[in-house]
Amino acid sequence: MKKLLILFLIIAIALVIGGIYGIIHDQLTYTISPEYYTKFKFYQFGLMDLGNEAIFPYPRLVVAVVGFLATWWMGLPIGLILGLVGLAHKDNTQMYRITMKAIVATVIVAFITGLIGLAYGKLYLADSGVNWLLPDNLIDKRNFIAVGSMHNFSYLGGLTGLIVGSIYSFRQKKIDNEIKSKQNASC
Repeated sequence: MKKLLILFLIIAIALVIGGIYGIIHDQLTYTISPEYYTKFKFYQFGLMDLGNEAIFPYPRLVVAVVGFLATWWMGLPIGLILGLVGLAHKDNTQMYRITMKAIVATVIVAFITGLIGLAYGKLYLADSGVNWLLPDNLIDKRNFIAVGSMHNFSYLGGLTGLIVGSIYSFRQKKIDNEIKSKQNASC
């Protein structure tokens, strides 16, 4: 029963972490390309009607909302999968501790993958071109493409991080089993 409660707690925490990740991620990408938001994301999330560039009095607050809305849901599959993997651990305390570390690993991998996407977008895609529908009135096309690439890579990083986090959790279980076997052998 305690492990089931921990599973639900892990999912809830992962949802919050997913949203916070999106807020931080989007604050960074807004700094690189405000146009990505004012000419794309704000419309994509229904915060403005299509037309002229979306200008808000407090754009960073709106960017935070977009960031949260764009990523909170990634916490559901990450928390659910890592939480289910965590059920293999010997007790609820170990399950919680190892699964939270696995979630942190997932976030780190997603962020690093996003940075790789940013570099790829800036160094390759901006020069080679993309087949995305770009706004007609872009001023800084290079950074718009770089940020778009970072966003796409970050989702891939979430999936890759989920795999890394799962492997971490399974390895911790294996280490625990080996320690337990050595303790039983020495008795």
